Amino acid sequence: MAFNHLPAGAHDAFRPLSRTPVTHSVPMANTHGPGRPTADADSRPTPGTVLDRLSRGPFRSARITHTEHLPPREGRHAVWPDRIRTDVVAAIQSAGIGHPWEHQAAAAEHALDGESVVVATGTASGKSLAYLAPVLSALADGAQAPNGRGATALYLAPTKALAADQRRAVRDLAAPLGNAVRPAVYDGDTPVEEREWVRQYANYVLTNPDMLHRGILPAHPRWSSFLRALRYVVIDECHTYRGVFGSHVAQVLRRLRRLCARYGSEPVFLLASATASDPAAAASRLTGVPVTEITDDASPRGEVVFALWEPPLLTELRGERGAPVRRTATAETADLLTDLVVQGVRTVAFVRSRRGAELISVITQERLAEVDRSLPRRVAAYRGGYLPEERRALERALHSGELLGLAATTALELGVDISGLDAVLITGYPGTRASLWQQAGRAGRSGQGALAVLIARDDPLDTYLVHHPEALFRQPVEATVLDPDNPYVLAPHLCAAAEELPLTEADLELFGPATEELLPQLEAAKLLRRRAAGWHWTRRERASDLTDIRGGGGRPVQIVEASTGRLLGTVDESAAHTAVHEGAVHLHQGRTYLVRHLDLEGSAALVEAADPPFSTTARDTTSISILETETEIPWGSARLCFGSVEVTNQVVSYLRRKLITGEVLGEAKLDLPPRTLRTRAVWWTVTEDQLDEARINPEILGGALHAAEHASIGMLPLFATCDRWDIGGVSVPLHPDTLLPTVFVYDGHPGGAGFAERAFHTARAWLTATRDAIAACECEAGCPSCIQSPKCGNGNDPLHKRGAIRLLTRLLSESPQPPSPAT
Repeated sequence: MAFNHLPAGAHDAFRPLSRTPVTHSVPMANTHGPGRPTADADSRPTPGTVLDRLSRGPFRSARITHTEHLPPREGRHAVWPDRIRTDVVAAIQSAGIGHPWEHQAAAAEHALDGESVVVATGTASGKSLAYLAPVLSALADGAQAPNGRGATALYLAPTKALAADQRRAVRDLAAPLGNAVRPAVYDGDTPVEEREWVRQYANYVLTNPDMLHRGILPAHPRWSSFLRALRYVVIDECHTYRGVFGSHVAQVLRRLRRLCARYGSEPVFLLASATASDPAAAASRLTGVPVTEITDDASPRGEVVFALWEPPLLTELRGERGAPVRRTATAETADLLTDLVVQGVRTVAFVRSRRGAELISVITQERLAEVDRSLPRRVAAYRGGYLPEERRALERALHSGELLGLAATTALELGVDISGLDAVLITGYPGTRASLWQQAGRAGRSGQGALAVLIARDDPLDTYLVHHPEALFRQPVEATVLDPDNPYVLAPHLCAAAEELPLTEADLELFGPATEELLPQLEAAKLLRRRAAGWHWTRRERASDLTDIRGGGGRPVQIVEASTGRLLGTVDESAAHTAVHEGAVHLHQGRTYLVRHLDLEGSAALVEAADPPFSTTARDTTSISILETETEIPWGSARLCFGSVEVTNQVVSYLRRKLITGEVLGEAKLDLPPRTLRTRAVWWTVTEDQLDEARINPEILGGALHAAEHASIGMLPLFATCDRWDIGGVSVPLHPDTLLPTVFVYDGHPGGAGFAERAFHTARAWLTATRDAIAACECEAGCPSCIQSPKCGNGNDPLHKRGAIRLLTRLLSESPQPPSPAT
């Protein structure tokens, strides 16, 4: 029997405890929204004082496992390069910025020299101005051109919210330049009547990779004048382009460069990134051109207090298989957000899942109503899947100060510029140190002190980190992992490129070494046809519809209220089986719905309003077969391998859990079709002799392998830029392809995403941390903090904690020096 763990969105049940929020009379920040308290800046308490207030009360202080104090930092000024137009410098100065920081001036110098550059400095370090100064100068120069269009620039953001926010910033900054700079957003929310104006007259177009892929590049003849004059391409938050999404964006950018060359332009790429390891190499892999990096952050920073917070064990409750239950990070965050809002501390709580963001918003509003009936309206949720008008209303409320507290997914991490935030709550480790610092940096953006709190989930990695702060504060951020040569990524982009312009031999180098091998396969599939001029697209439908660059695949599933036909939102097709199956509980803006029907062919889920006393969690089964072993190394008589696999998964049932306690109320069967995934995996085998030496008998073998698999999946995000839900695993006491006990960890995306390969190259450190995390957990026989998984298709049975520790210890005793990481 195989034990498995599928990558998917996690359900985060909450167990609120009744309590009275801590109240204080002095708010932390000046506030000017409707009905908000105000205070003098000098009376603002320090972040440490606010943390002290949060930790008061029975057992509260014991929840803080570590506090890191980051001292304030002085800024270092420079002067703008003399090639920046004087009117642009004057406009910047009129915005209150007298002199640039050193890294801003250095980035502008490279841009003016025609060199692509990536600015990888901290949040709120002025990266936007670093690229805007040369861009605005070029646009203002172009305004003097005889044709009236002059130079153009393209801005790419990972979210619509960020593009819209940047347009506001550009419009305000460039106001003194008159009509020389004409910024416009071009995305799926842009009204049809405005789109022609943008194509013809805007010289700074702000969009996202999705719109570039589906809307701009396929219609390039209509964009010819814009592309012909394209001087700069700005890629904001480029560290988010990792894994499958990053690989797709890399190919979209190659298609853009190809069309620009067709129209006679060669744009310079200006990239902004959170602090990252080797940002120049990552930016070059993304764009396909050489990139210079700027990493020395010369901006000032206020004091930052960063606390690690572990929710308590609930001794009166028992979870699955009798495991101890820890209070959920969702409930803990809602309590802390309540306290901070009551204090007037302007706060964003970042949450891993859409459902979690909704739950925290609802719980906080309920708690605030007990204190002051005017406060609940000051808190809201913000997540992907909202309709455009809902997102815009929330963004306006943030800018106006109407909202004091927000529970948000990463759609906001990369979204609105929220100046003046005082505190950030991070509900669960966000998957990478880069994202952790990006989220924490949303507070203190005006140079004032800031409080950040990481609230651990009941999860192996979170538990490990709150007790090993050196893994967060003494380690560099991760390298960005992406693989543009992934054939599952490259193939549809070759088709899209051929539809835009026939592919020629000269294009083979641009799209990478795998192109030559893929073209005959696309011909055989009758997607491309070779003629004298090159390879042509053969179909009537648009080639850009072949792929979803976000990696989900397929059309998004629309969530529709059955009684009214009202569209509530969407969910990725890849998540539909687990998120909106029949009987699933769905939350939208604080309201609860039950899914009555999932129409897979029509890509629609019909829901109706309900108020069930339970939540739902999907259960699945998974099998795996080895297609090709690409690399393997011996660990004594054990083997560590990397290669291609085929994974078959099927959602078979769902659990109904009581809201307050998490108690399982029942299980319902589901009849959903299986899904097959060809991807990449790392796996390891052990021999009978090694099992004997580790005292692993046949009765506990399955549980030991299963426990090691769960924990290793939970720990991999510490070593690769992935989320726990980007990867899956299978453990088998006797696998038919290896004929040995085997544990697999695989990428949850077609063709792979680079995560399993990274695991192979860091296997000794990864599995050592896994063993240590299991051994350090205070539970007796296993719990969600070490070896239980919330998505286990086998109901976390069997699991053997001590067996997993002995097995990993034996395996690691023969591990060689790790191979050099892949470049």
